[in-house]
Amino acid sequence: MSAEEDKIRKAFIEKDWQEIKTQDTWWMFKMMAEFVEGFEKLSKIGPCVSIFGSARTKPDTKYYNLAEDIAFRLCKEGYGVITGGGPGIMEAGNKGAHRAGGKSVGLNIKLPFEQYSNPYIDLDNIITFDYFFVRKLMFIKYAQGFVVMPGGFGTLDELYEALTLIQTKKIGRFPIVLVGSAYWSGLFEWIKTTMLAEGNINEEDLNLVRIVDTAEECVAKIDEFYTKYLLKPNF
Repeated sequence: MSAEEDKIRKAFIEKDWQEIKTQDTWWMFKMMAEFVEGFEKLSKIGPCVSIFGSARTKPDTKYYNLAEDIAFRLCKEGYGVITGGGPGIMEAGNKGAHRAGGKSVGLNIKLPFEQYSNPYIDLDNIITFDYFFVRKLMFIKYAQGFVVMPGGFGTLDELYEALTLIQTKKIGRFPIVLVGSAYWSGLFEWIKTTMLAEGNINEEDLNLVRIVDTAEECVAKIDEFYTKYLLKPNF
């Protein structure tokens, strides 16, 4: 061990852990405050669909326009729209909802890059979070369905969170629609040929998602689901 490494090790061992425990206690109160604000605001929004996708998607591109169209159609069918409140696909979702005169909700997150609130969110329906896990709970608790557009790690995180909670029956089943077969088919082919083949999921788990390519198909899958199941919050 070098002298520098030994210095780092000693600093770690001699750290004031009591001070860190005190900070943890105050963090708990910050988390509780975020839960309270989220529950109070979102309990009033009515049936909504959460739309996820990349913050990096540029306006007037294929998936931006498609997300806007999906949000518009969902609102015309009586749903509101929940997004992460930022740019890209999130902006497109809020823009479509705003254009349709529907409920447009934005659950923003404080990040060192990319994230700012888009201008299409209802002023009384924007919340900014510090904690991803609180924000993810709000997405799921107050959504009647998920529309998942092409995105990165954050989009996959939100998708797998929803799939896991439904698979383990921690929440009721609701529709999950992936938009863009060219983007998603490779992932789900791997899930079939590897995860399913290894016995790590059941074959019926594959039915938890639908992959579509058009706005019409996307909205139809959500409406089709609710002709069979009761529309209710995921409490």
